[in-house]
Order: sequence, then C-alpha cells, then structure tokens
Amino acid sequence: MTRERTYRCLNCLEHTLSRPFDVSHLSITCPVCESFQRFVNEDVYDQYRELEENPPDHLDWSRLGKAEKLVLSDGIVREGRDIEEFELQAPPEDEDAADAGSDSAE
Repeated sequence: MTRERTYRCLNCLEHTLSRPFDVSHLSITCPVCESFQRFVNEDVYDQYRELEENPPDHLDWSRLGKAEKLVLSDGIVREGRDIEEFELQAPPEDEDAADAGSDSAE
C-alpha cells in the first residue's frame, strides 16, 4: 500500500491535500484562498519551519529567500542530505563599489 503524502498551500497555509505520491510540490488552485499556488510537501514544510526557528550556524540563513530555503529543506527531507553538506556562495561584490575603490587607488 502506498503512503499518502500531505501537501500544504504556501499562500494561505490553511489548506492541505493528500496524494499517493512523493514530490516536492504541486501547483494547483487552492480552494481556500482561490489562487493558483504551490502546495509544498508537508514533511519539507515542517523541516523549513524547524530551520526557521533554529537556523543552522554555518549558513547565513537570513540571506536565503523562501524558495531557496524550501529547496534546501527538500534536499534534507526527500534526498536524505545533511544540513552540513550545504554551503552558500559568497555574495557578489558590488561592482560600483569595486570600481570606486579602483579609481581611488590610481
């Protein structure tokens, strides 16, 4: 027997639905908020909320957008990855600031 998976509307966070398959998300119209939305896997959403409450020490969690946080959470839940496997790229340098710095060195 296939396990039912629960998916939660990311817009209203109220409506859930169950499906007999395991995917990261579904995109459908929510009957509660009536918008075409992403319904995220409930296990992934629970991991996302846990990381929001206790951000990992080695990542600049606040720098990530919600979609990036959900992808990371999906990697942990559905792919079995460890939080320590994830690293963030250094933010790109501001080109204007870099250009201004090079002008003053001349």
